[in-house]
Amino acid sequence: MENKVVNVSGLGLSEEELFARVDHNDLDSEKIAAPRYSYWHSVMRVFFKKKFNIVILILLAIIVAFAYIYPMFSGYDKFGKVLVEGAKHLSPKQAIEMHGFSIHWIFGAGGVGQSTFDAMWSGARISLSLAFICAAINMTIGVVVGAVWGFSKKVDIFMTEVYNIIGNVPYILLISVLVMILSASFWTMVFALTVTGWLSIAYFIRTQVVIIRDREYNLASKCLGTSTFRIAMKNILPFMVSVIVTVAATEIPSYISYEVFLSYIGLSMSDMSLGKLIYEAEGSMLTPGFQFEFWCPVVLASIITIVLYVVGQNLGDASDPKTHM
Repeated sequence: MENKVVNVSGLGLSEEELFARVDHNDLDSEKIAAPRYSYWHSVMRVFFKKKFNIVILILLAIIVAFAYIYPMFSGYDKFGKVLVEGAKHLSPKQAIEMHGFSIHWIFGAGGVGQSTFDAMWSGARISLSLAFICAAINMTIGVVVGAVWGFSKKVDIFMTEVYNIIGNVPYILLISVLVMILSASFWTMVFALTVTGWLSIAYFIRTQVVIIRDREYNLASKCLGTSTFRIAMKNILPFMVSVIVTVAATEIPSYISYEVFLSYIGLSMSDMSLGKLIYEAEGSMLTPGFQFEFWCPVVLASIITIVLYVVGQNLGDASDPKTHM
């Protein structure tokens, strides 16, 4: 394409009409003509962009609703049918024939005549509560300590020695010993899972902080006199949101797995959690007609851990600013 030169003098227009003076404004020159960026808005946009995430999130909402709301209205009583003749160890078909069709009996009846369906969700409430409380404690302590640990070289020397001593003790062994020494209750399990559970999280965060602590903006903040704690909280942790979410995604399901495992080997807490249900129904696993009592809580525990893990992992991926482009 040829470039043509146009002689504006032949247009019959004055200079005022052809040209307009633009005043210089320092404030206007600093404005960037780009759409406003919101971090969490971008996270939600990327997360909900995948239809699979919506489906799995709905499934998680249903699980949480049944675990926390359904037991409030189910009227579940483990020993409510213990004196009813022929009400124990019933398959779904037998339970419905005996008690009439109801959501309570769609998975049959257990060893003392209790509804397996109601027992599952009552146990799920306890197991989920344990996982959420332990995750909140361990993640809070682990992230804060890990950030300071990685940025302060004095803290690094001390905490590394602590980690080398405690970190070499098998975690599951430490939990088992604490549960055996203390009374087996809900808060005993919380204590056992959190007394040193935060240490591995702190070490992982420390490793990530070491990678980014010597970047220019952190050195500049340190030269200006900013405290180590403030640099860790304001400069480093916001940069690691996706990493923290990913760690939480693996931590929350792991506590349910620990609780189920400890219950299965006989170190269960007194509360009727999913692990306790599995432990009590262990003898029904190979008994013809009784298998529902064992496999129902096993399947529910597996679904809960998988859903929590998938939601957390996908949310962690969406939290990475690199995916917001």
